[in-house]
Amino acid sequence: MTVIIALLRGVNLAGHHKIRMEDLRALCESLGLHNVQTYVQSGNVVFRTDERNLAKLAQRIEDAIEKKAGFRSSVILRTSSELIDVIARNPFATRRGIEPGKLIVTFLPAAPSPEIRDAVLKLKTNPEEVRLDGRELYTYFPDGMGRSKLVPVMERILKKSGTGRNWNTVTKLLEMAEALKNFR
Repeated sequence: MTVIIALLRGVNLAGHHKIRMEDLRALCESLGLHNVQTYVQSGNVVFRTDERNLAKLAQRIEDAIEKKAGFRSSVILRTSSELIDVIARNPFATRRGIEPGKLIVTFLPAAPSPEIRDAVLKLKTNPEEVRLDGRELYTYFPDGMGRSKLVPVMERILKKSGTGRNWNTVTKLLEMAEALKNFR
C-alpha cells in the first residue's frame, strides 16, 4: 500500500468551511482508505491506499467532502516519496536563521504553466523570498504572513490553486507518513 498525504485547501480558516477532523477521518475511511490520521485542524490527512490514480482519488475525496460538509475543498495529494523530495529540494535548507514557522510550502496540483511561472519569477517580493520548484512554491516570510502584501498577489497569480503549509507542518506530515509506511 502507498502512503498518501492529503492537503485540503481552505478548511477551518476564520470560521469558514468547517469540518471536524474526526468527521474527516471517518469520511476518508468510508472511501476505503486505511490507517487514516489527521494533523491539526487545517485539513492534513495521512493514510494508506491501494489506489494508483491519485487524480481520481483526489476527486473522490473532494466529492465526499462536498456531500458531507456542504462545501468543496480542493484536495492536493502527495506520496510519502514525493514529500521526501519536497523536503530535499528546500532552497532555504542551508541558510542560517530561517524560522520554520515562517517558511511556507505551497503545494500546487500541477507544475505551473510557463506564463504563471514567469509571473511568479517577475514579482518584487522584498522582504519575502520566493522559489518555485516543480509543483511546489517555497516562500519565506521573515516578518510573518499576517501583513504580507505578497499573499493576495500570489493567490491571484496562482488562481488559488494551491494550499500552503509551514515547514513545521510539512516535516510533521513526513514523520507521520514514514511511521505509517512502517506500520503493519
